[in-house]
Amino acid sequence: MSTNPIHTDLDYSRPGKQSGHLAIPYSHNLGGWANLRVPVSVIRNGEGPVVLLMAGNHGDEYPGQVAILRLWRELAPEDVTGTLILIPCLNPPASKASTRLSPLDGRNFNRCFPGNPNGTVSEILAHYLTTVLFPMSEYVIDLHTGGRSMGFLPCAHMHLVPDLAQRNRMLRAAEAFLTEVTFLYADVAGTGLLPTEAERQGKIVITTEMGGAELVPASIHRQCQAGLRNVLIHCGVLRGKEKSRAEAGLGPARWVQSLDREDYRFAPESGLYENCVELGEAVKKGDLLGQVFSIENPDREPAKVWAHADGILVANRGPSMVGQGDCVACVAHDVDPRTL
Repeated sequence: MSTNPIHTDLDYSRPGKQSGHLAIPYSHNLGGWANLRVPVSVIRNGEGPVVLLMAGNHGDEYPGQVAILRLWRELAPEDVTGTLILIPCLNPPASKASTRLSPLDGRNFNRCFPGNPNGTVSEILAHYLTTVLFPMSEYVIDLHTGGRSMGFLPCAHMHLVPDLAQRNRMLRAAEAFLTEVTFLYADVAGTGLLPTEAERQGKIVITTEMGGAELVPASIHRQCQAGLRNVLIHCGVLRGKEKSRAEAGLGPARWVQSLDREDYRFAPESGLYENCVELGEAVKKGDLLGQVFSIENPDREPAKVWAHADGILVANRGPSMVGQGDCVACVAHDVDPRTL
């Protein structure tokens, strides 16, 4: 029995389609008995896999939120086999404010796991996912973008989990998202990630970086929505025929990885940053990725950010203003999927 204080009227075992909320208790200056309401829809039809589908882990990452909101309206129980749990926005206050962190508690939700039932709003929700929703799910899908801070080459991505059977299923699920590249990444900015906790529980975890920065082109929305439907068919929860990469007009999946901290390039000082390489471009060791100009001291030579190795640029800086230590680029390296 969970000790989590979240209340919901949803019955995850009830057939049909339900829409409701997770009510997270908290207090503010004008509300002693307030609650944050996180919308949830549950679609259940017979026996089959349980898939937990989420976006808005970071508020300023929108394509996944739009894709799930569309599914919320479009799907009927007869479209589903098993159970599909949809949470279009895990962090509504951050989504409304266009921020990465929650305005309610200042927390990065993706650093709050396994959570705390007696903690902040973000920690309480993380604990509910950890103790209630993850245990009942076979697949956990967490849709991201680079947010306002980073541009990102659209990709499905994942960790290299140690369990080889779990890893193989995650590799196949990632490829089902039909992105041009599929990305293996490392955690270089802290612990407590949602995918890490779900992986620890043995779940098949599917995550993405569907573009980034403020502007979301229609092509990114289309790619996210089509890829998501194909993944849900792959998982067995959505009826239909899974589209292969060949049927989608794509070649074999290109796997790239950034597993070393040096692959993540950081601003050496604060100032005005110039991206010098386009996303997806090949780079050589020593290539100029970008440079930081001083507004206060125009005579000063700009601080350079160099490629430390050969590879492909999978992420670069979004806003031109940077602070010292901000990530401004990520260089990835091709890897033979047969070795994974």
